[in-house]
Parts: sequence; structure tokens; C-alpha cells
Amino acid sequence: MIKAIVFAATLATAGAGVVYAQQSGTTGGSPGTTMGTERGTTGTMGTERGKMMGQREGMTTGSTAQIMSTLPQHVTAVSNWYDQNVYDPQENKIGEIKDMLLDREGKVQAVIVSVGGFLGMGEKDVAVAFDAVSPAQRDNKWWLTMNASKDQLRTAPGFRFDRSKQAWTMAAR
Repeated sequence: MIKAIVFAATLATAGAGVVYAQQSGTTGGSPGTTMGTERGTTGTMGTERGKMMGQREGMTTGSTAQIMSTLPQHVTAVSNWYDQNVYDPQENKIGEIKDMLLDREGKVQAVIVSVGGFLGMGEKDVAVAFDAVSPAQRDNKWWLTMNASKDQLRTAPGFRFDRSKQAWTMAAR
């Protein structure tokens, strides 16, 4: 449960920057005006501190978060993907989404699918392009499909999550 909460918070944080970047520069106030910045909140972070915090070059600090009064259209909750089963075209379960990998802009590029195993033993984690997984609604339930078989996933290169690096790496053979 904790991992799911951390995962959701990570996606929300990554997505907030994308949403903010897509919004216009005007917020509240009269038309044609923009919110001013508070004293000491402009400029770029120091190189070392910015690297430590994973900040991209040219980003400013102290930006006020864009509060939304409406939600974007055509979006879905992370919970519709995370820890959800994935099925082949014949509706056989082939795995479960264990993680989602985002690029620097916050867009999902790949999913980690856990395949095989029993009660967490002997399972293999493989990376699959995000657009290879298709979502659908069936019987009021979220349904994820992929045009692949369980055997294809079992023979794909495996990955493991390295806790010290906080990143996915190639699994030892």
C-alpha cells in the first residue's frame, strides 16, 4: 500500500510540471495580467543543488503551483494502470503492471510488467513500451491488453529495481 501511495505521489508530482507548463501564463486577476513573483523566488538554482534535486537546467525556483479549477479531459487515474493485470488478445492473464517509467517531461514511456511466478517467487520483470498496452472498459472494469503472449514476455530481457540507485537496471542472467 505504501508503495502504491509513493508511486501515485511520484506521478502526481511529475505530472504537475507538465500541467503547469501547458497552462497559459495568466492566472486569476484581470485579463492580461500575470501573477508576480515574490521577492527572492526567481533565478536558477545553483548547479550542485540543482543536480542533487534532479532539476533541469534553466528551471526557476519558487514557482507558484498552478491550482486547477477543472480537470483535464481524456485523462485516467494511475490506479487504473498500477498493479493491474494485463491480458493477451485471447483474454489470458499474461502479467501485472508493477511500475511505470516516465521521461523528464513526465510522459509515461514504458511499463514494467511482472510475469510468471507464484506468490512473488520466480517472477520476472520486463519492460514494455507504454503504447503497446491498450486500455478498455469491460463490464464496468478496467481492462488492459497487449498483443503478446506470456511466453514472449518470459523470454524478454529481465530487469530488477535497484533500491540504492532508485532505478530499474538489467537483471543478472
